[in-house]
Amino acid sequence: MPLSKRATAEFIGTFWLVFGGCGSAVLSAAYPQLGIGFLGVALAFGLTVMTMAFAIGHISGCHLNPAVSVGLLVAKRFPAKDLPAYVVAQVLGGMAGAALLYVIATGKPGFELGGFASNGYAENSPGGYSLEACLVAELVLTFMFLMIILGSTDRRAPQGFAPIAIGLGLTLIHLIGIPVTNLSVNPARSTGPAVMVGGWAIQQLWLFWLAPIAGAAVAGIAYPMMTGGEEPAPQLQAKAAGKAA
Repeated sequence: MPLSKRATAEFIGTFWLVFGGCGSAVLSAAYPQLGIGFLGVALAFGLTVMTMAFAIGHISGCHLNPAVSVGLLVAKRFPAKDLPAYVVAQVLGGMAGAALLYVIATGKPGFELGGFASNGYAENSPGGYSLEACLVAELVLTFMFLMIILGSTDRRAPQGFAPIAIGLGLTLIHLIGIPVTNLSVNPARSTGPAVMVGGWAIQQLWLFWLAPIAGAAVAGIAYPMMTGGEEPAPQLQAKAAGKAA
């Protein structure tokens, strides 16, 4: 599959992740008497990834996340030459999703931008968690997310269930992390809303690039060490897609 088509799939998939996940938080989470709350937002993020994994996994590998791409690269499942195109497509897709959400949200009289589902620490953490706590949470939760991805796409894992495992994994880590940072584990997801909010959201964005990428890279080292470096399942193997280009 040509890199241009794979990058397009990553753009669309990341657009859907941000529009669907952040959209549920901005439009539905606090709706009077019917709000979906943390559980609904967590499910929304999980469902966006699961649906896109089924839809575009065979095209691009469905990374939707620069940290995932880096983790797969470190695990030797993704070619370094494709990383810049994937990251650019993911970030642009996240920004497009946030921009469309902004257009819709501002169509309601009296709408206030607020945090707009941006990620933050200290005074901008939903629960007021410290910088150190937020850094640890993002690093560990991204590590576990990559372990789920690497394990569920391993040839030795039950075949055909990886999108479900990955979607449920993302749901679970959102249930843990939303009160701490609004949960990122994804620099592209963090960048889109931050660009809309500006100010503090841009100033704190560094953490939501650094911690997820570091956590993913550690998982990319740890999983092959634990398992012997088994190749991923063919249907989600971005490396194979790269060779076919």
